[in-house]
Amino acid sequence: MTISRRKFSNLAGALTFGFGTSSSQIVSAQAYPSRPVRFIVPFPPGGGTDFVARLLSEKFALGQPMVVENRGGAGGTIGTELVARSEPDGHTILMVTGSHTTNLNIYPNLSYDTLKDFTPITQTVQGNNGVVLLAHPSVPANTLPQLIALAKSKPGGISYGSTGSGQIAHLAMELLKFRGGFEAVHVPYKGTAPALQDLLAGHVQVAMFTQREMSYVRAGKLKALAVAGPQRMEDFPDLPTVAESGFPGFLAIGWHGLVVRAGTSPEIVATLHKEFSRILALPDIRAKLKAQTLEPIASTPQAFDAYIKSEIVIWGDVIKRVGVKVD
Repeated sequence: MTISRRKFSNLAGALTFGFGTSSSQIVSAQAYPSRPVRFIVPFPPGGGTDFVARLLSEKFALGQPMVVENRGGAGGTIGTELVARSEPDGHTILMVTGSHTTNLNIYPNLSYDTLKDFTPITQTVQGNNGVVLLAHPSVPANTLPQLIALAKSKPGGISYGSTGSGQIAHLAMELLKFRGGFEAVHVPYKGTAPALQDLLAGHVQVAMFTQREMSYVRAGKLKALAVAGPQRMEDFPDLPTVAESGFPGFLAIGWHGLVVRAGTSPEIVATLHKEFSRILALPDIRAKLKAQTLEPIASTPQAFDAYIKSEIVIWGDVIKRVGVKVD
């Protein structure tokens, strides 16, 4: 689940791109798709990325089925590497999140090039609000300042889970630690589901999740300490923002988008962009996304490319300043 230019405007920049073509690409584009389309989700089932991918795949209507494959692990790099090695024919699509723009600054030996090996199709969604800092009920803190005081009184005694190294939950917590001057042990997981399971079991004390997980707060299984959005949540008006809790300007908001292997013909990219734009405009899809506090977006490939490049600049600076490393 990453963060837009306006959210860390003091750290950013952006660019544009173009496509090449050939007669063989045009021929292949005319027959596209000629077999089932693989939709790679680089995280385990059950998380927000998986939810969005499966929702979109249900409406895919280009004459062939779309098959969602979960290839989680290593902060999303395993599934991403699979797509980087796929044929550039549009039959393998990758769902990306903010980790796509941060992993190149976290993992020193990536087998792929984030910019050169992929062609953007479109951004699909952006969170309406920021991620939420959740805690196990046993934690003796009900606010962010109380959690920080607790962590400072027990060095090394607080652990936090994340959906993977380089994910928003990881980077946002590291930035919070950096600005708050406290320590907490990072425990990375291979996606939302296992991280949430261990938080519910009390194996880690806190974690940042999207607002989809606020149902556990309603059920009394977790408690919320702060939300990293620009304003308070409509359904939880008493929950303060991180900015209100002593960290002015702190924002961490997730996004998803689609890319294919670089070298895929412009005609196929255009076909996929048109199809996913159609899907994202469907009233039932928009309603289901908005119910999860996700805003449907159908940006152009060029706009999404510029967004990816700006995110790399923004989070690259954050990673260097905070000193984030792979656990």
